[in-house]
Amino acid sequence: MLFIENSSYILWYNQLTMDIKTLLTRTNNVKRSSYLWNAINACVSAMVSPLILIVITRSNPTDLEDAGIFSIAFAVANLLLFLGQYGFRRFQSSDVNERYSFEEYYGIRFITCAAMMIAALGYCVFGTYARGYSAKKFAVIMLICALKLVQAFSDVIHGRMQQLGRLDVATKSSCSRYICEILSFCIVYIATHNLLAASCACVIVSVIVFFITSYNVGRDYCNYKPSYDRAAMKRLFIEGFPLFLSLFLNMYISNAPKYAIDAYLTEDVQAIYNLVFMPAYVISLIAHFIFNPILTSYAEVWARKEFGKFRRLVLRQCGVVTGLTLLAILVAATFGIPVLSWIYKVDLAEHKMSLCVVVIGGGMLAFATFFNTVITIVRLHRTLLYSYGATALAALVLSKYFVVNYGIMGAVVMYTVLMTGLAFILAVITFSKISRESRRFAAKAD
Repeated sequence: MLFIENSSYILWYNQLTMDIKTLLTRTNNVKRSSYLWNAINACVSAMVSPLILIVITRSNPTDLEDAGIFSIAFAVANLLLFLGQYGFRRFQSSDVNERYSFEEYYGIRFITCAAMMIAALGYCVFGTYARGYSAKKFAVIMLICALKLVQAFSDVIHGRMQQLGRLDVATKSSCSRYICEILSFCIVYIATHNLLAASCACVIVSVIVFFITSYNVGRDYCNYKPSYDRAAMKRLFIEGFPLFLSLFLNMYISNAPKYAIDAYLTEDVQAIYNLVFMPAYVISLIAHFIFNPILTSYAEVWARKEFGKFRRLVLRQCGVVTGLTLLAILVAATFGIPVLSWIYKVDLAEHKMSLCVVVIGGGMLAFATFFNTVITIVRLHRTLLYSYGATALAALVLSKYFVVNYGIMGAVVMYTVLMTGLAFILAVITFSKISRESRRFAAKAD
């Protein structure tokens, strides 16, 4: 009887995974589906933190402690996510000649993901002894880092799918996981008002959905046998280091005000800053995902040495980012504060100027993310170390002064100044490289 029951369960599970695989891979137009689902995935991903904060603040409008803890946990997890990914998604997706095998990318991902969780534990131990983190805050930060660990590991599978022209499958898979994460967290938090329980449920659901979507469908695209060839590992670590460090520092620069607030101010101030900062975060995250589909196509144009076309593509994308930023500023100046106050059930009337300033900063971060992508494609990513290193150093030096003396307004001004300077530096590097290669190619042709 037990054997029959187990056999029935196995048959049911196999049928379920087959149905999910069919659903995720079915399309009439791969290119159109890739762009559509990438846009949907970008929006859903961008809404994870805002929707969870909405549920937390509306459930406890007079106590913003949980909102503050979740905000710093999400900021830390997003920072360490780049350690788990090690900047390989863009490198892997644009590796059109397959210089490295998937098995090598897959093998190195186990190492970087382990490093990510060790770093998370180290951060929490430091927070406990140096900043007086409670056991609850320690546990929530570790759980949200575990949630991002799932994203970091699935990213290597999605990178392979994109490399083979099936970004649509990757984005459908990740979109499904994001939706389930939001629903599980919100349902448990509303039912229990317990941040720890909601975070734990969210992680469990995320792991389950990962296995029945990304890992399941990935069998058709990936060979799940990691390679740990020492020579290849060494080359990958060396080549990926500038990308990892630039993205890591990019996230640090973006979140520097949050870390300063966490160190010197209260959970309530942290919560308010994150509510005001949320539109800028959404802009930058959507922009990050919008740039994903261009990786392979831009890399192909660059490989064909069509430098004029490449410059036009870059300028066109700059126009898109400019338009989105101007629209965001207009919305922030008119409807931003009333809408945010209503959504989060928190009075934000005195923070209108802060909102407008931080939205400008979000637009500048979108520019910086785009130029980072282009610099990766043209394989000039070592210059990113100097650009992000200098900006991160400025953030480290200035954050305490601005936050302690000027509070939330100081935090948003510092953020916007840093993002503007970084975007300008990366733009100069990008267009200088395009012009230099264009002249060199023209000289050879003559």
